[in-house]
Amino acid sequence: MATDTLSNHEGHAHEHDHHDTAGTKIFGFWVYLMSDLVIFGSLFAAYAVLLRGTAGGPSGADIFELPLILVNTFLLLVSSFTYGMAVLAMNANRVQQVKVWLAATFLLGAGFIALELYEFQHLIHEGFGPDRSAFLSAFFTLVGTHGLHVTFGLIWILVMLVQLQQKGLTSMTRPRIMCLSLFWHFLDIVWICVFSFVYLMGVL
Repeated sequence: MATDTLSNHEGHAHEHDHHDTAGTKIFGFWVYLMSDLVIFGSLFAAYAVLLRGTAGGPSGADIFELPLILVNTFLLLVSSFTYGMAVLAMNANRVQQVKVWLAATFLLGAGFIALELYEFQHLIHEGFGPDRSAFLSAFFTLVGTHGLHVTFGLIWILVMLVQLQQKGLTSMTRPRIMCLSLFWHFLDIVWICVFSFVYLMGVL
């Protein structure tokens, strides 16, 4: 009886340690996101200052293709929903569903990056590259930085899919999925700001 009680105490202590570790990881990731927020805030500020610095070149109203950007925005918003479904599946211990929803998120995110690369390639081909004016330099830097973050998120999703296939839902993979969830939704919020401040205001 004493042995069983001791074993139960040890089991609860072990579980408590896992919860503490997971909480620490998520808190640390929040700190990282705050630092990332400072970076994006600085890029938005630089863009606002350089917005009128077209050097006789095109402005946002001349080059932005709003229908394309609306499709891109739709892809990223839906990917945020699919990732939310992956977290719900994780909470229900349905590892196969988690993998399916993560794969859907990856495809939507990859579509977002493909359209963004198409936009960049088209602008550069038309002679509106980042070296054309201060405005375009700020535009490419801000939007490109967000795109690099999304690309990193896509790599992270692939890593998580491999780990889920090998290990399943464990005390190691669950906090990582939650941290990636915070990261992905953060990028979604940043993109809404980019869409509103850069594209919508740019065509007005």
